[in-house]
Amino acid sequence: MCLTGHADQTQSSLGGSPRIRMSRRDLVRGLAAGTVVAFTAGCSYNSALGRDQLLMVSEADLIQFSLSAWAETLKTEKRSDDPVLNRRVRGIGQDIVTAAGRGKEAWEYAVFENKAANAFVLPGNKVGVNTGLFKAIANDDQLAAVLGHEAAHVTAQHAAERYSQGMVAQMGMAAANLAIAQTDGGHQRELSKALGLGVQFGVLMPFSRQHELEADRIGVDYMHAAGFEPVQALKLWQNMAKSQDKAGPPQWLSTHPSDETRIAALQAYLTQRGWMGSKASV
Repeated sequence: MCLTGHADQTQSSLGGSPRIRMSRRDLVRGLAAGTVVAFTAGCSYNSALGRDQLLMVSEADLIQFSLSAWAETLKTEKRSDDPVLNRRVRGIGQDIVTAAGRGKEAWEYAVFENKAANAFVLPGNKVGVNTGLFKAIANDDQLAAVLGHEAAHVTAQHAAERYSQGMVAQMGMAAANLAIAQTDGGHQRELSKALGLGVQFGVLMPFSRQHELEADRIGVDYMHAAGFEPVQALKLWQNMAKSQDKAGPPQWLSTHPSDETRIAALQAYLTQRGWMGSKASV
């Protein structure tokens, strides 16, 4: 099941729309668990992930929005004219997407003059890499880890899933606000605040962390298939952990897994696959 409902729904005595009936305690519990949304639709199985996904839109549906965002980014952000960096990104990116079975698709890469150690991908196969990332990347295998991670987001349809979950969260918030409106006025403001925090921290943010861990796992599969050394993905995130500010928010307040969680998950997966050695055979 993609999402599980928490509230009981019964027909109103006046007929028409279902009326949500839940106690304040049930509502708060549901928000804390991230299960207050009573909605299940658009479920499909993604073999790359090994799980069902809630997809109310497809990646193709998001491409038009993506193209606009990409065009704006190219217009407003300074691009690097370093031929070596651009050639490395395009060449290794092509190796990765070919290994992923997506080599016949059109991919566009851009290197941006930005000190932040970051990369991103948009629907429509648009990949951006910041120059700041190369301070943490020691070799081409580690660059392949980054580009494998971004390609994995596309295969996993994470953008469409994230958008779909946001749509469902909005529906759930509307339904829960109806329930709140039926309570006494003295508690409505507190419950409304709990609703917003519950949806954000109980549904949306944890799902983003799950996406990042899934992309790490699929990305090292792509690295291996392309002939790169999968264990370098682990070394990359260890480099990133050393370079990042340790005074960041706790994991449950972040859209990304903590460095410790990410490294531990990668170690477990690489060990399972037998890729923890200095060189993994292809």
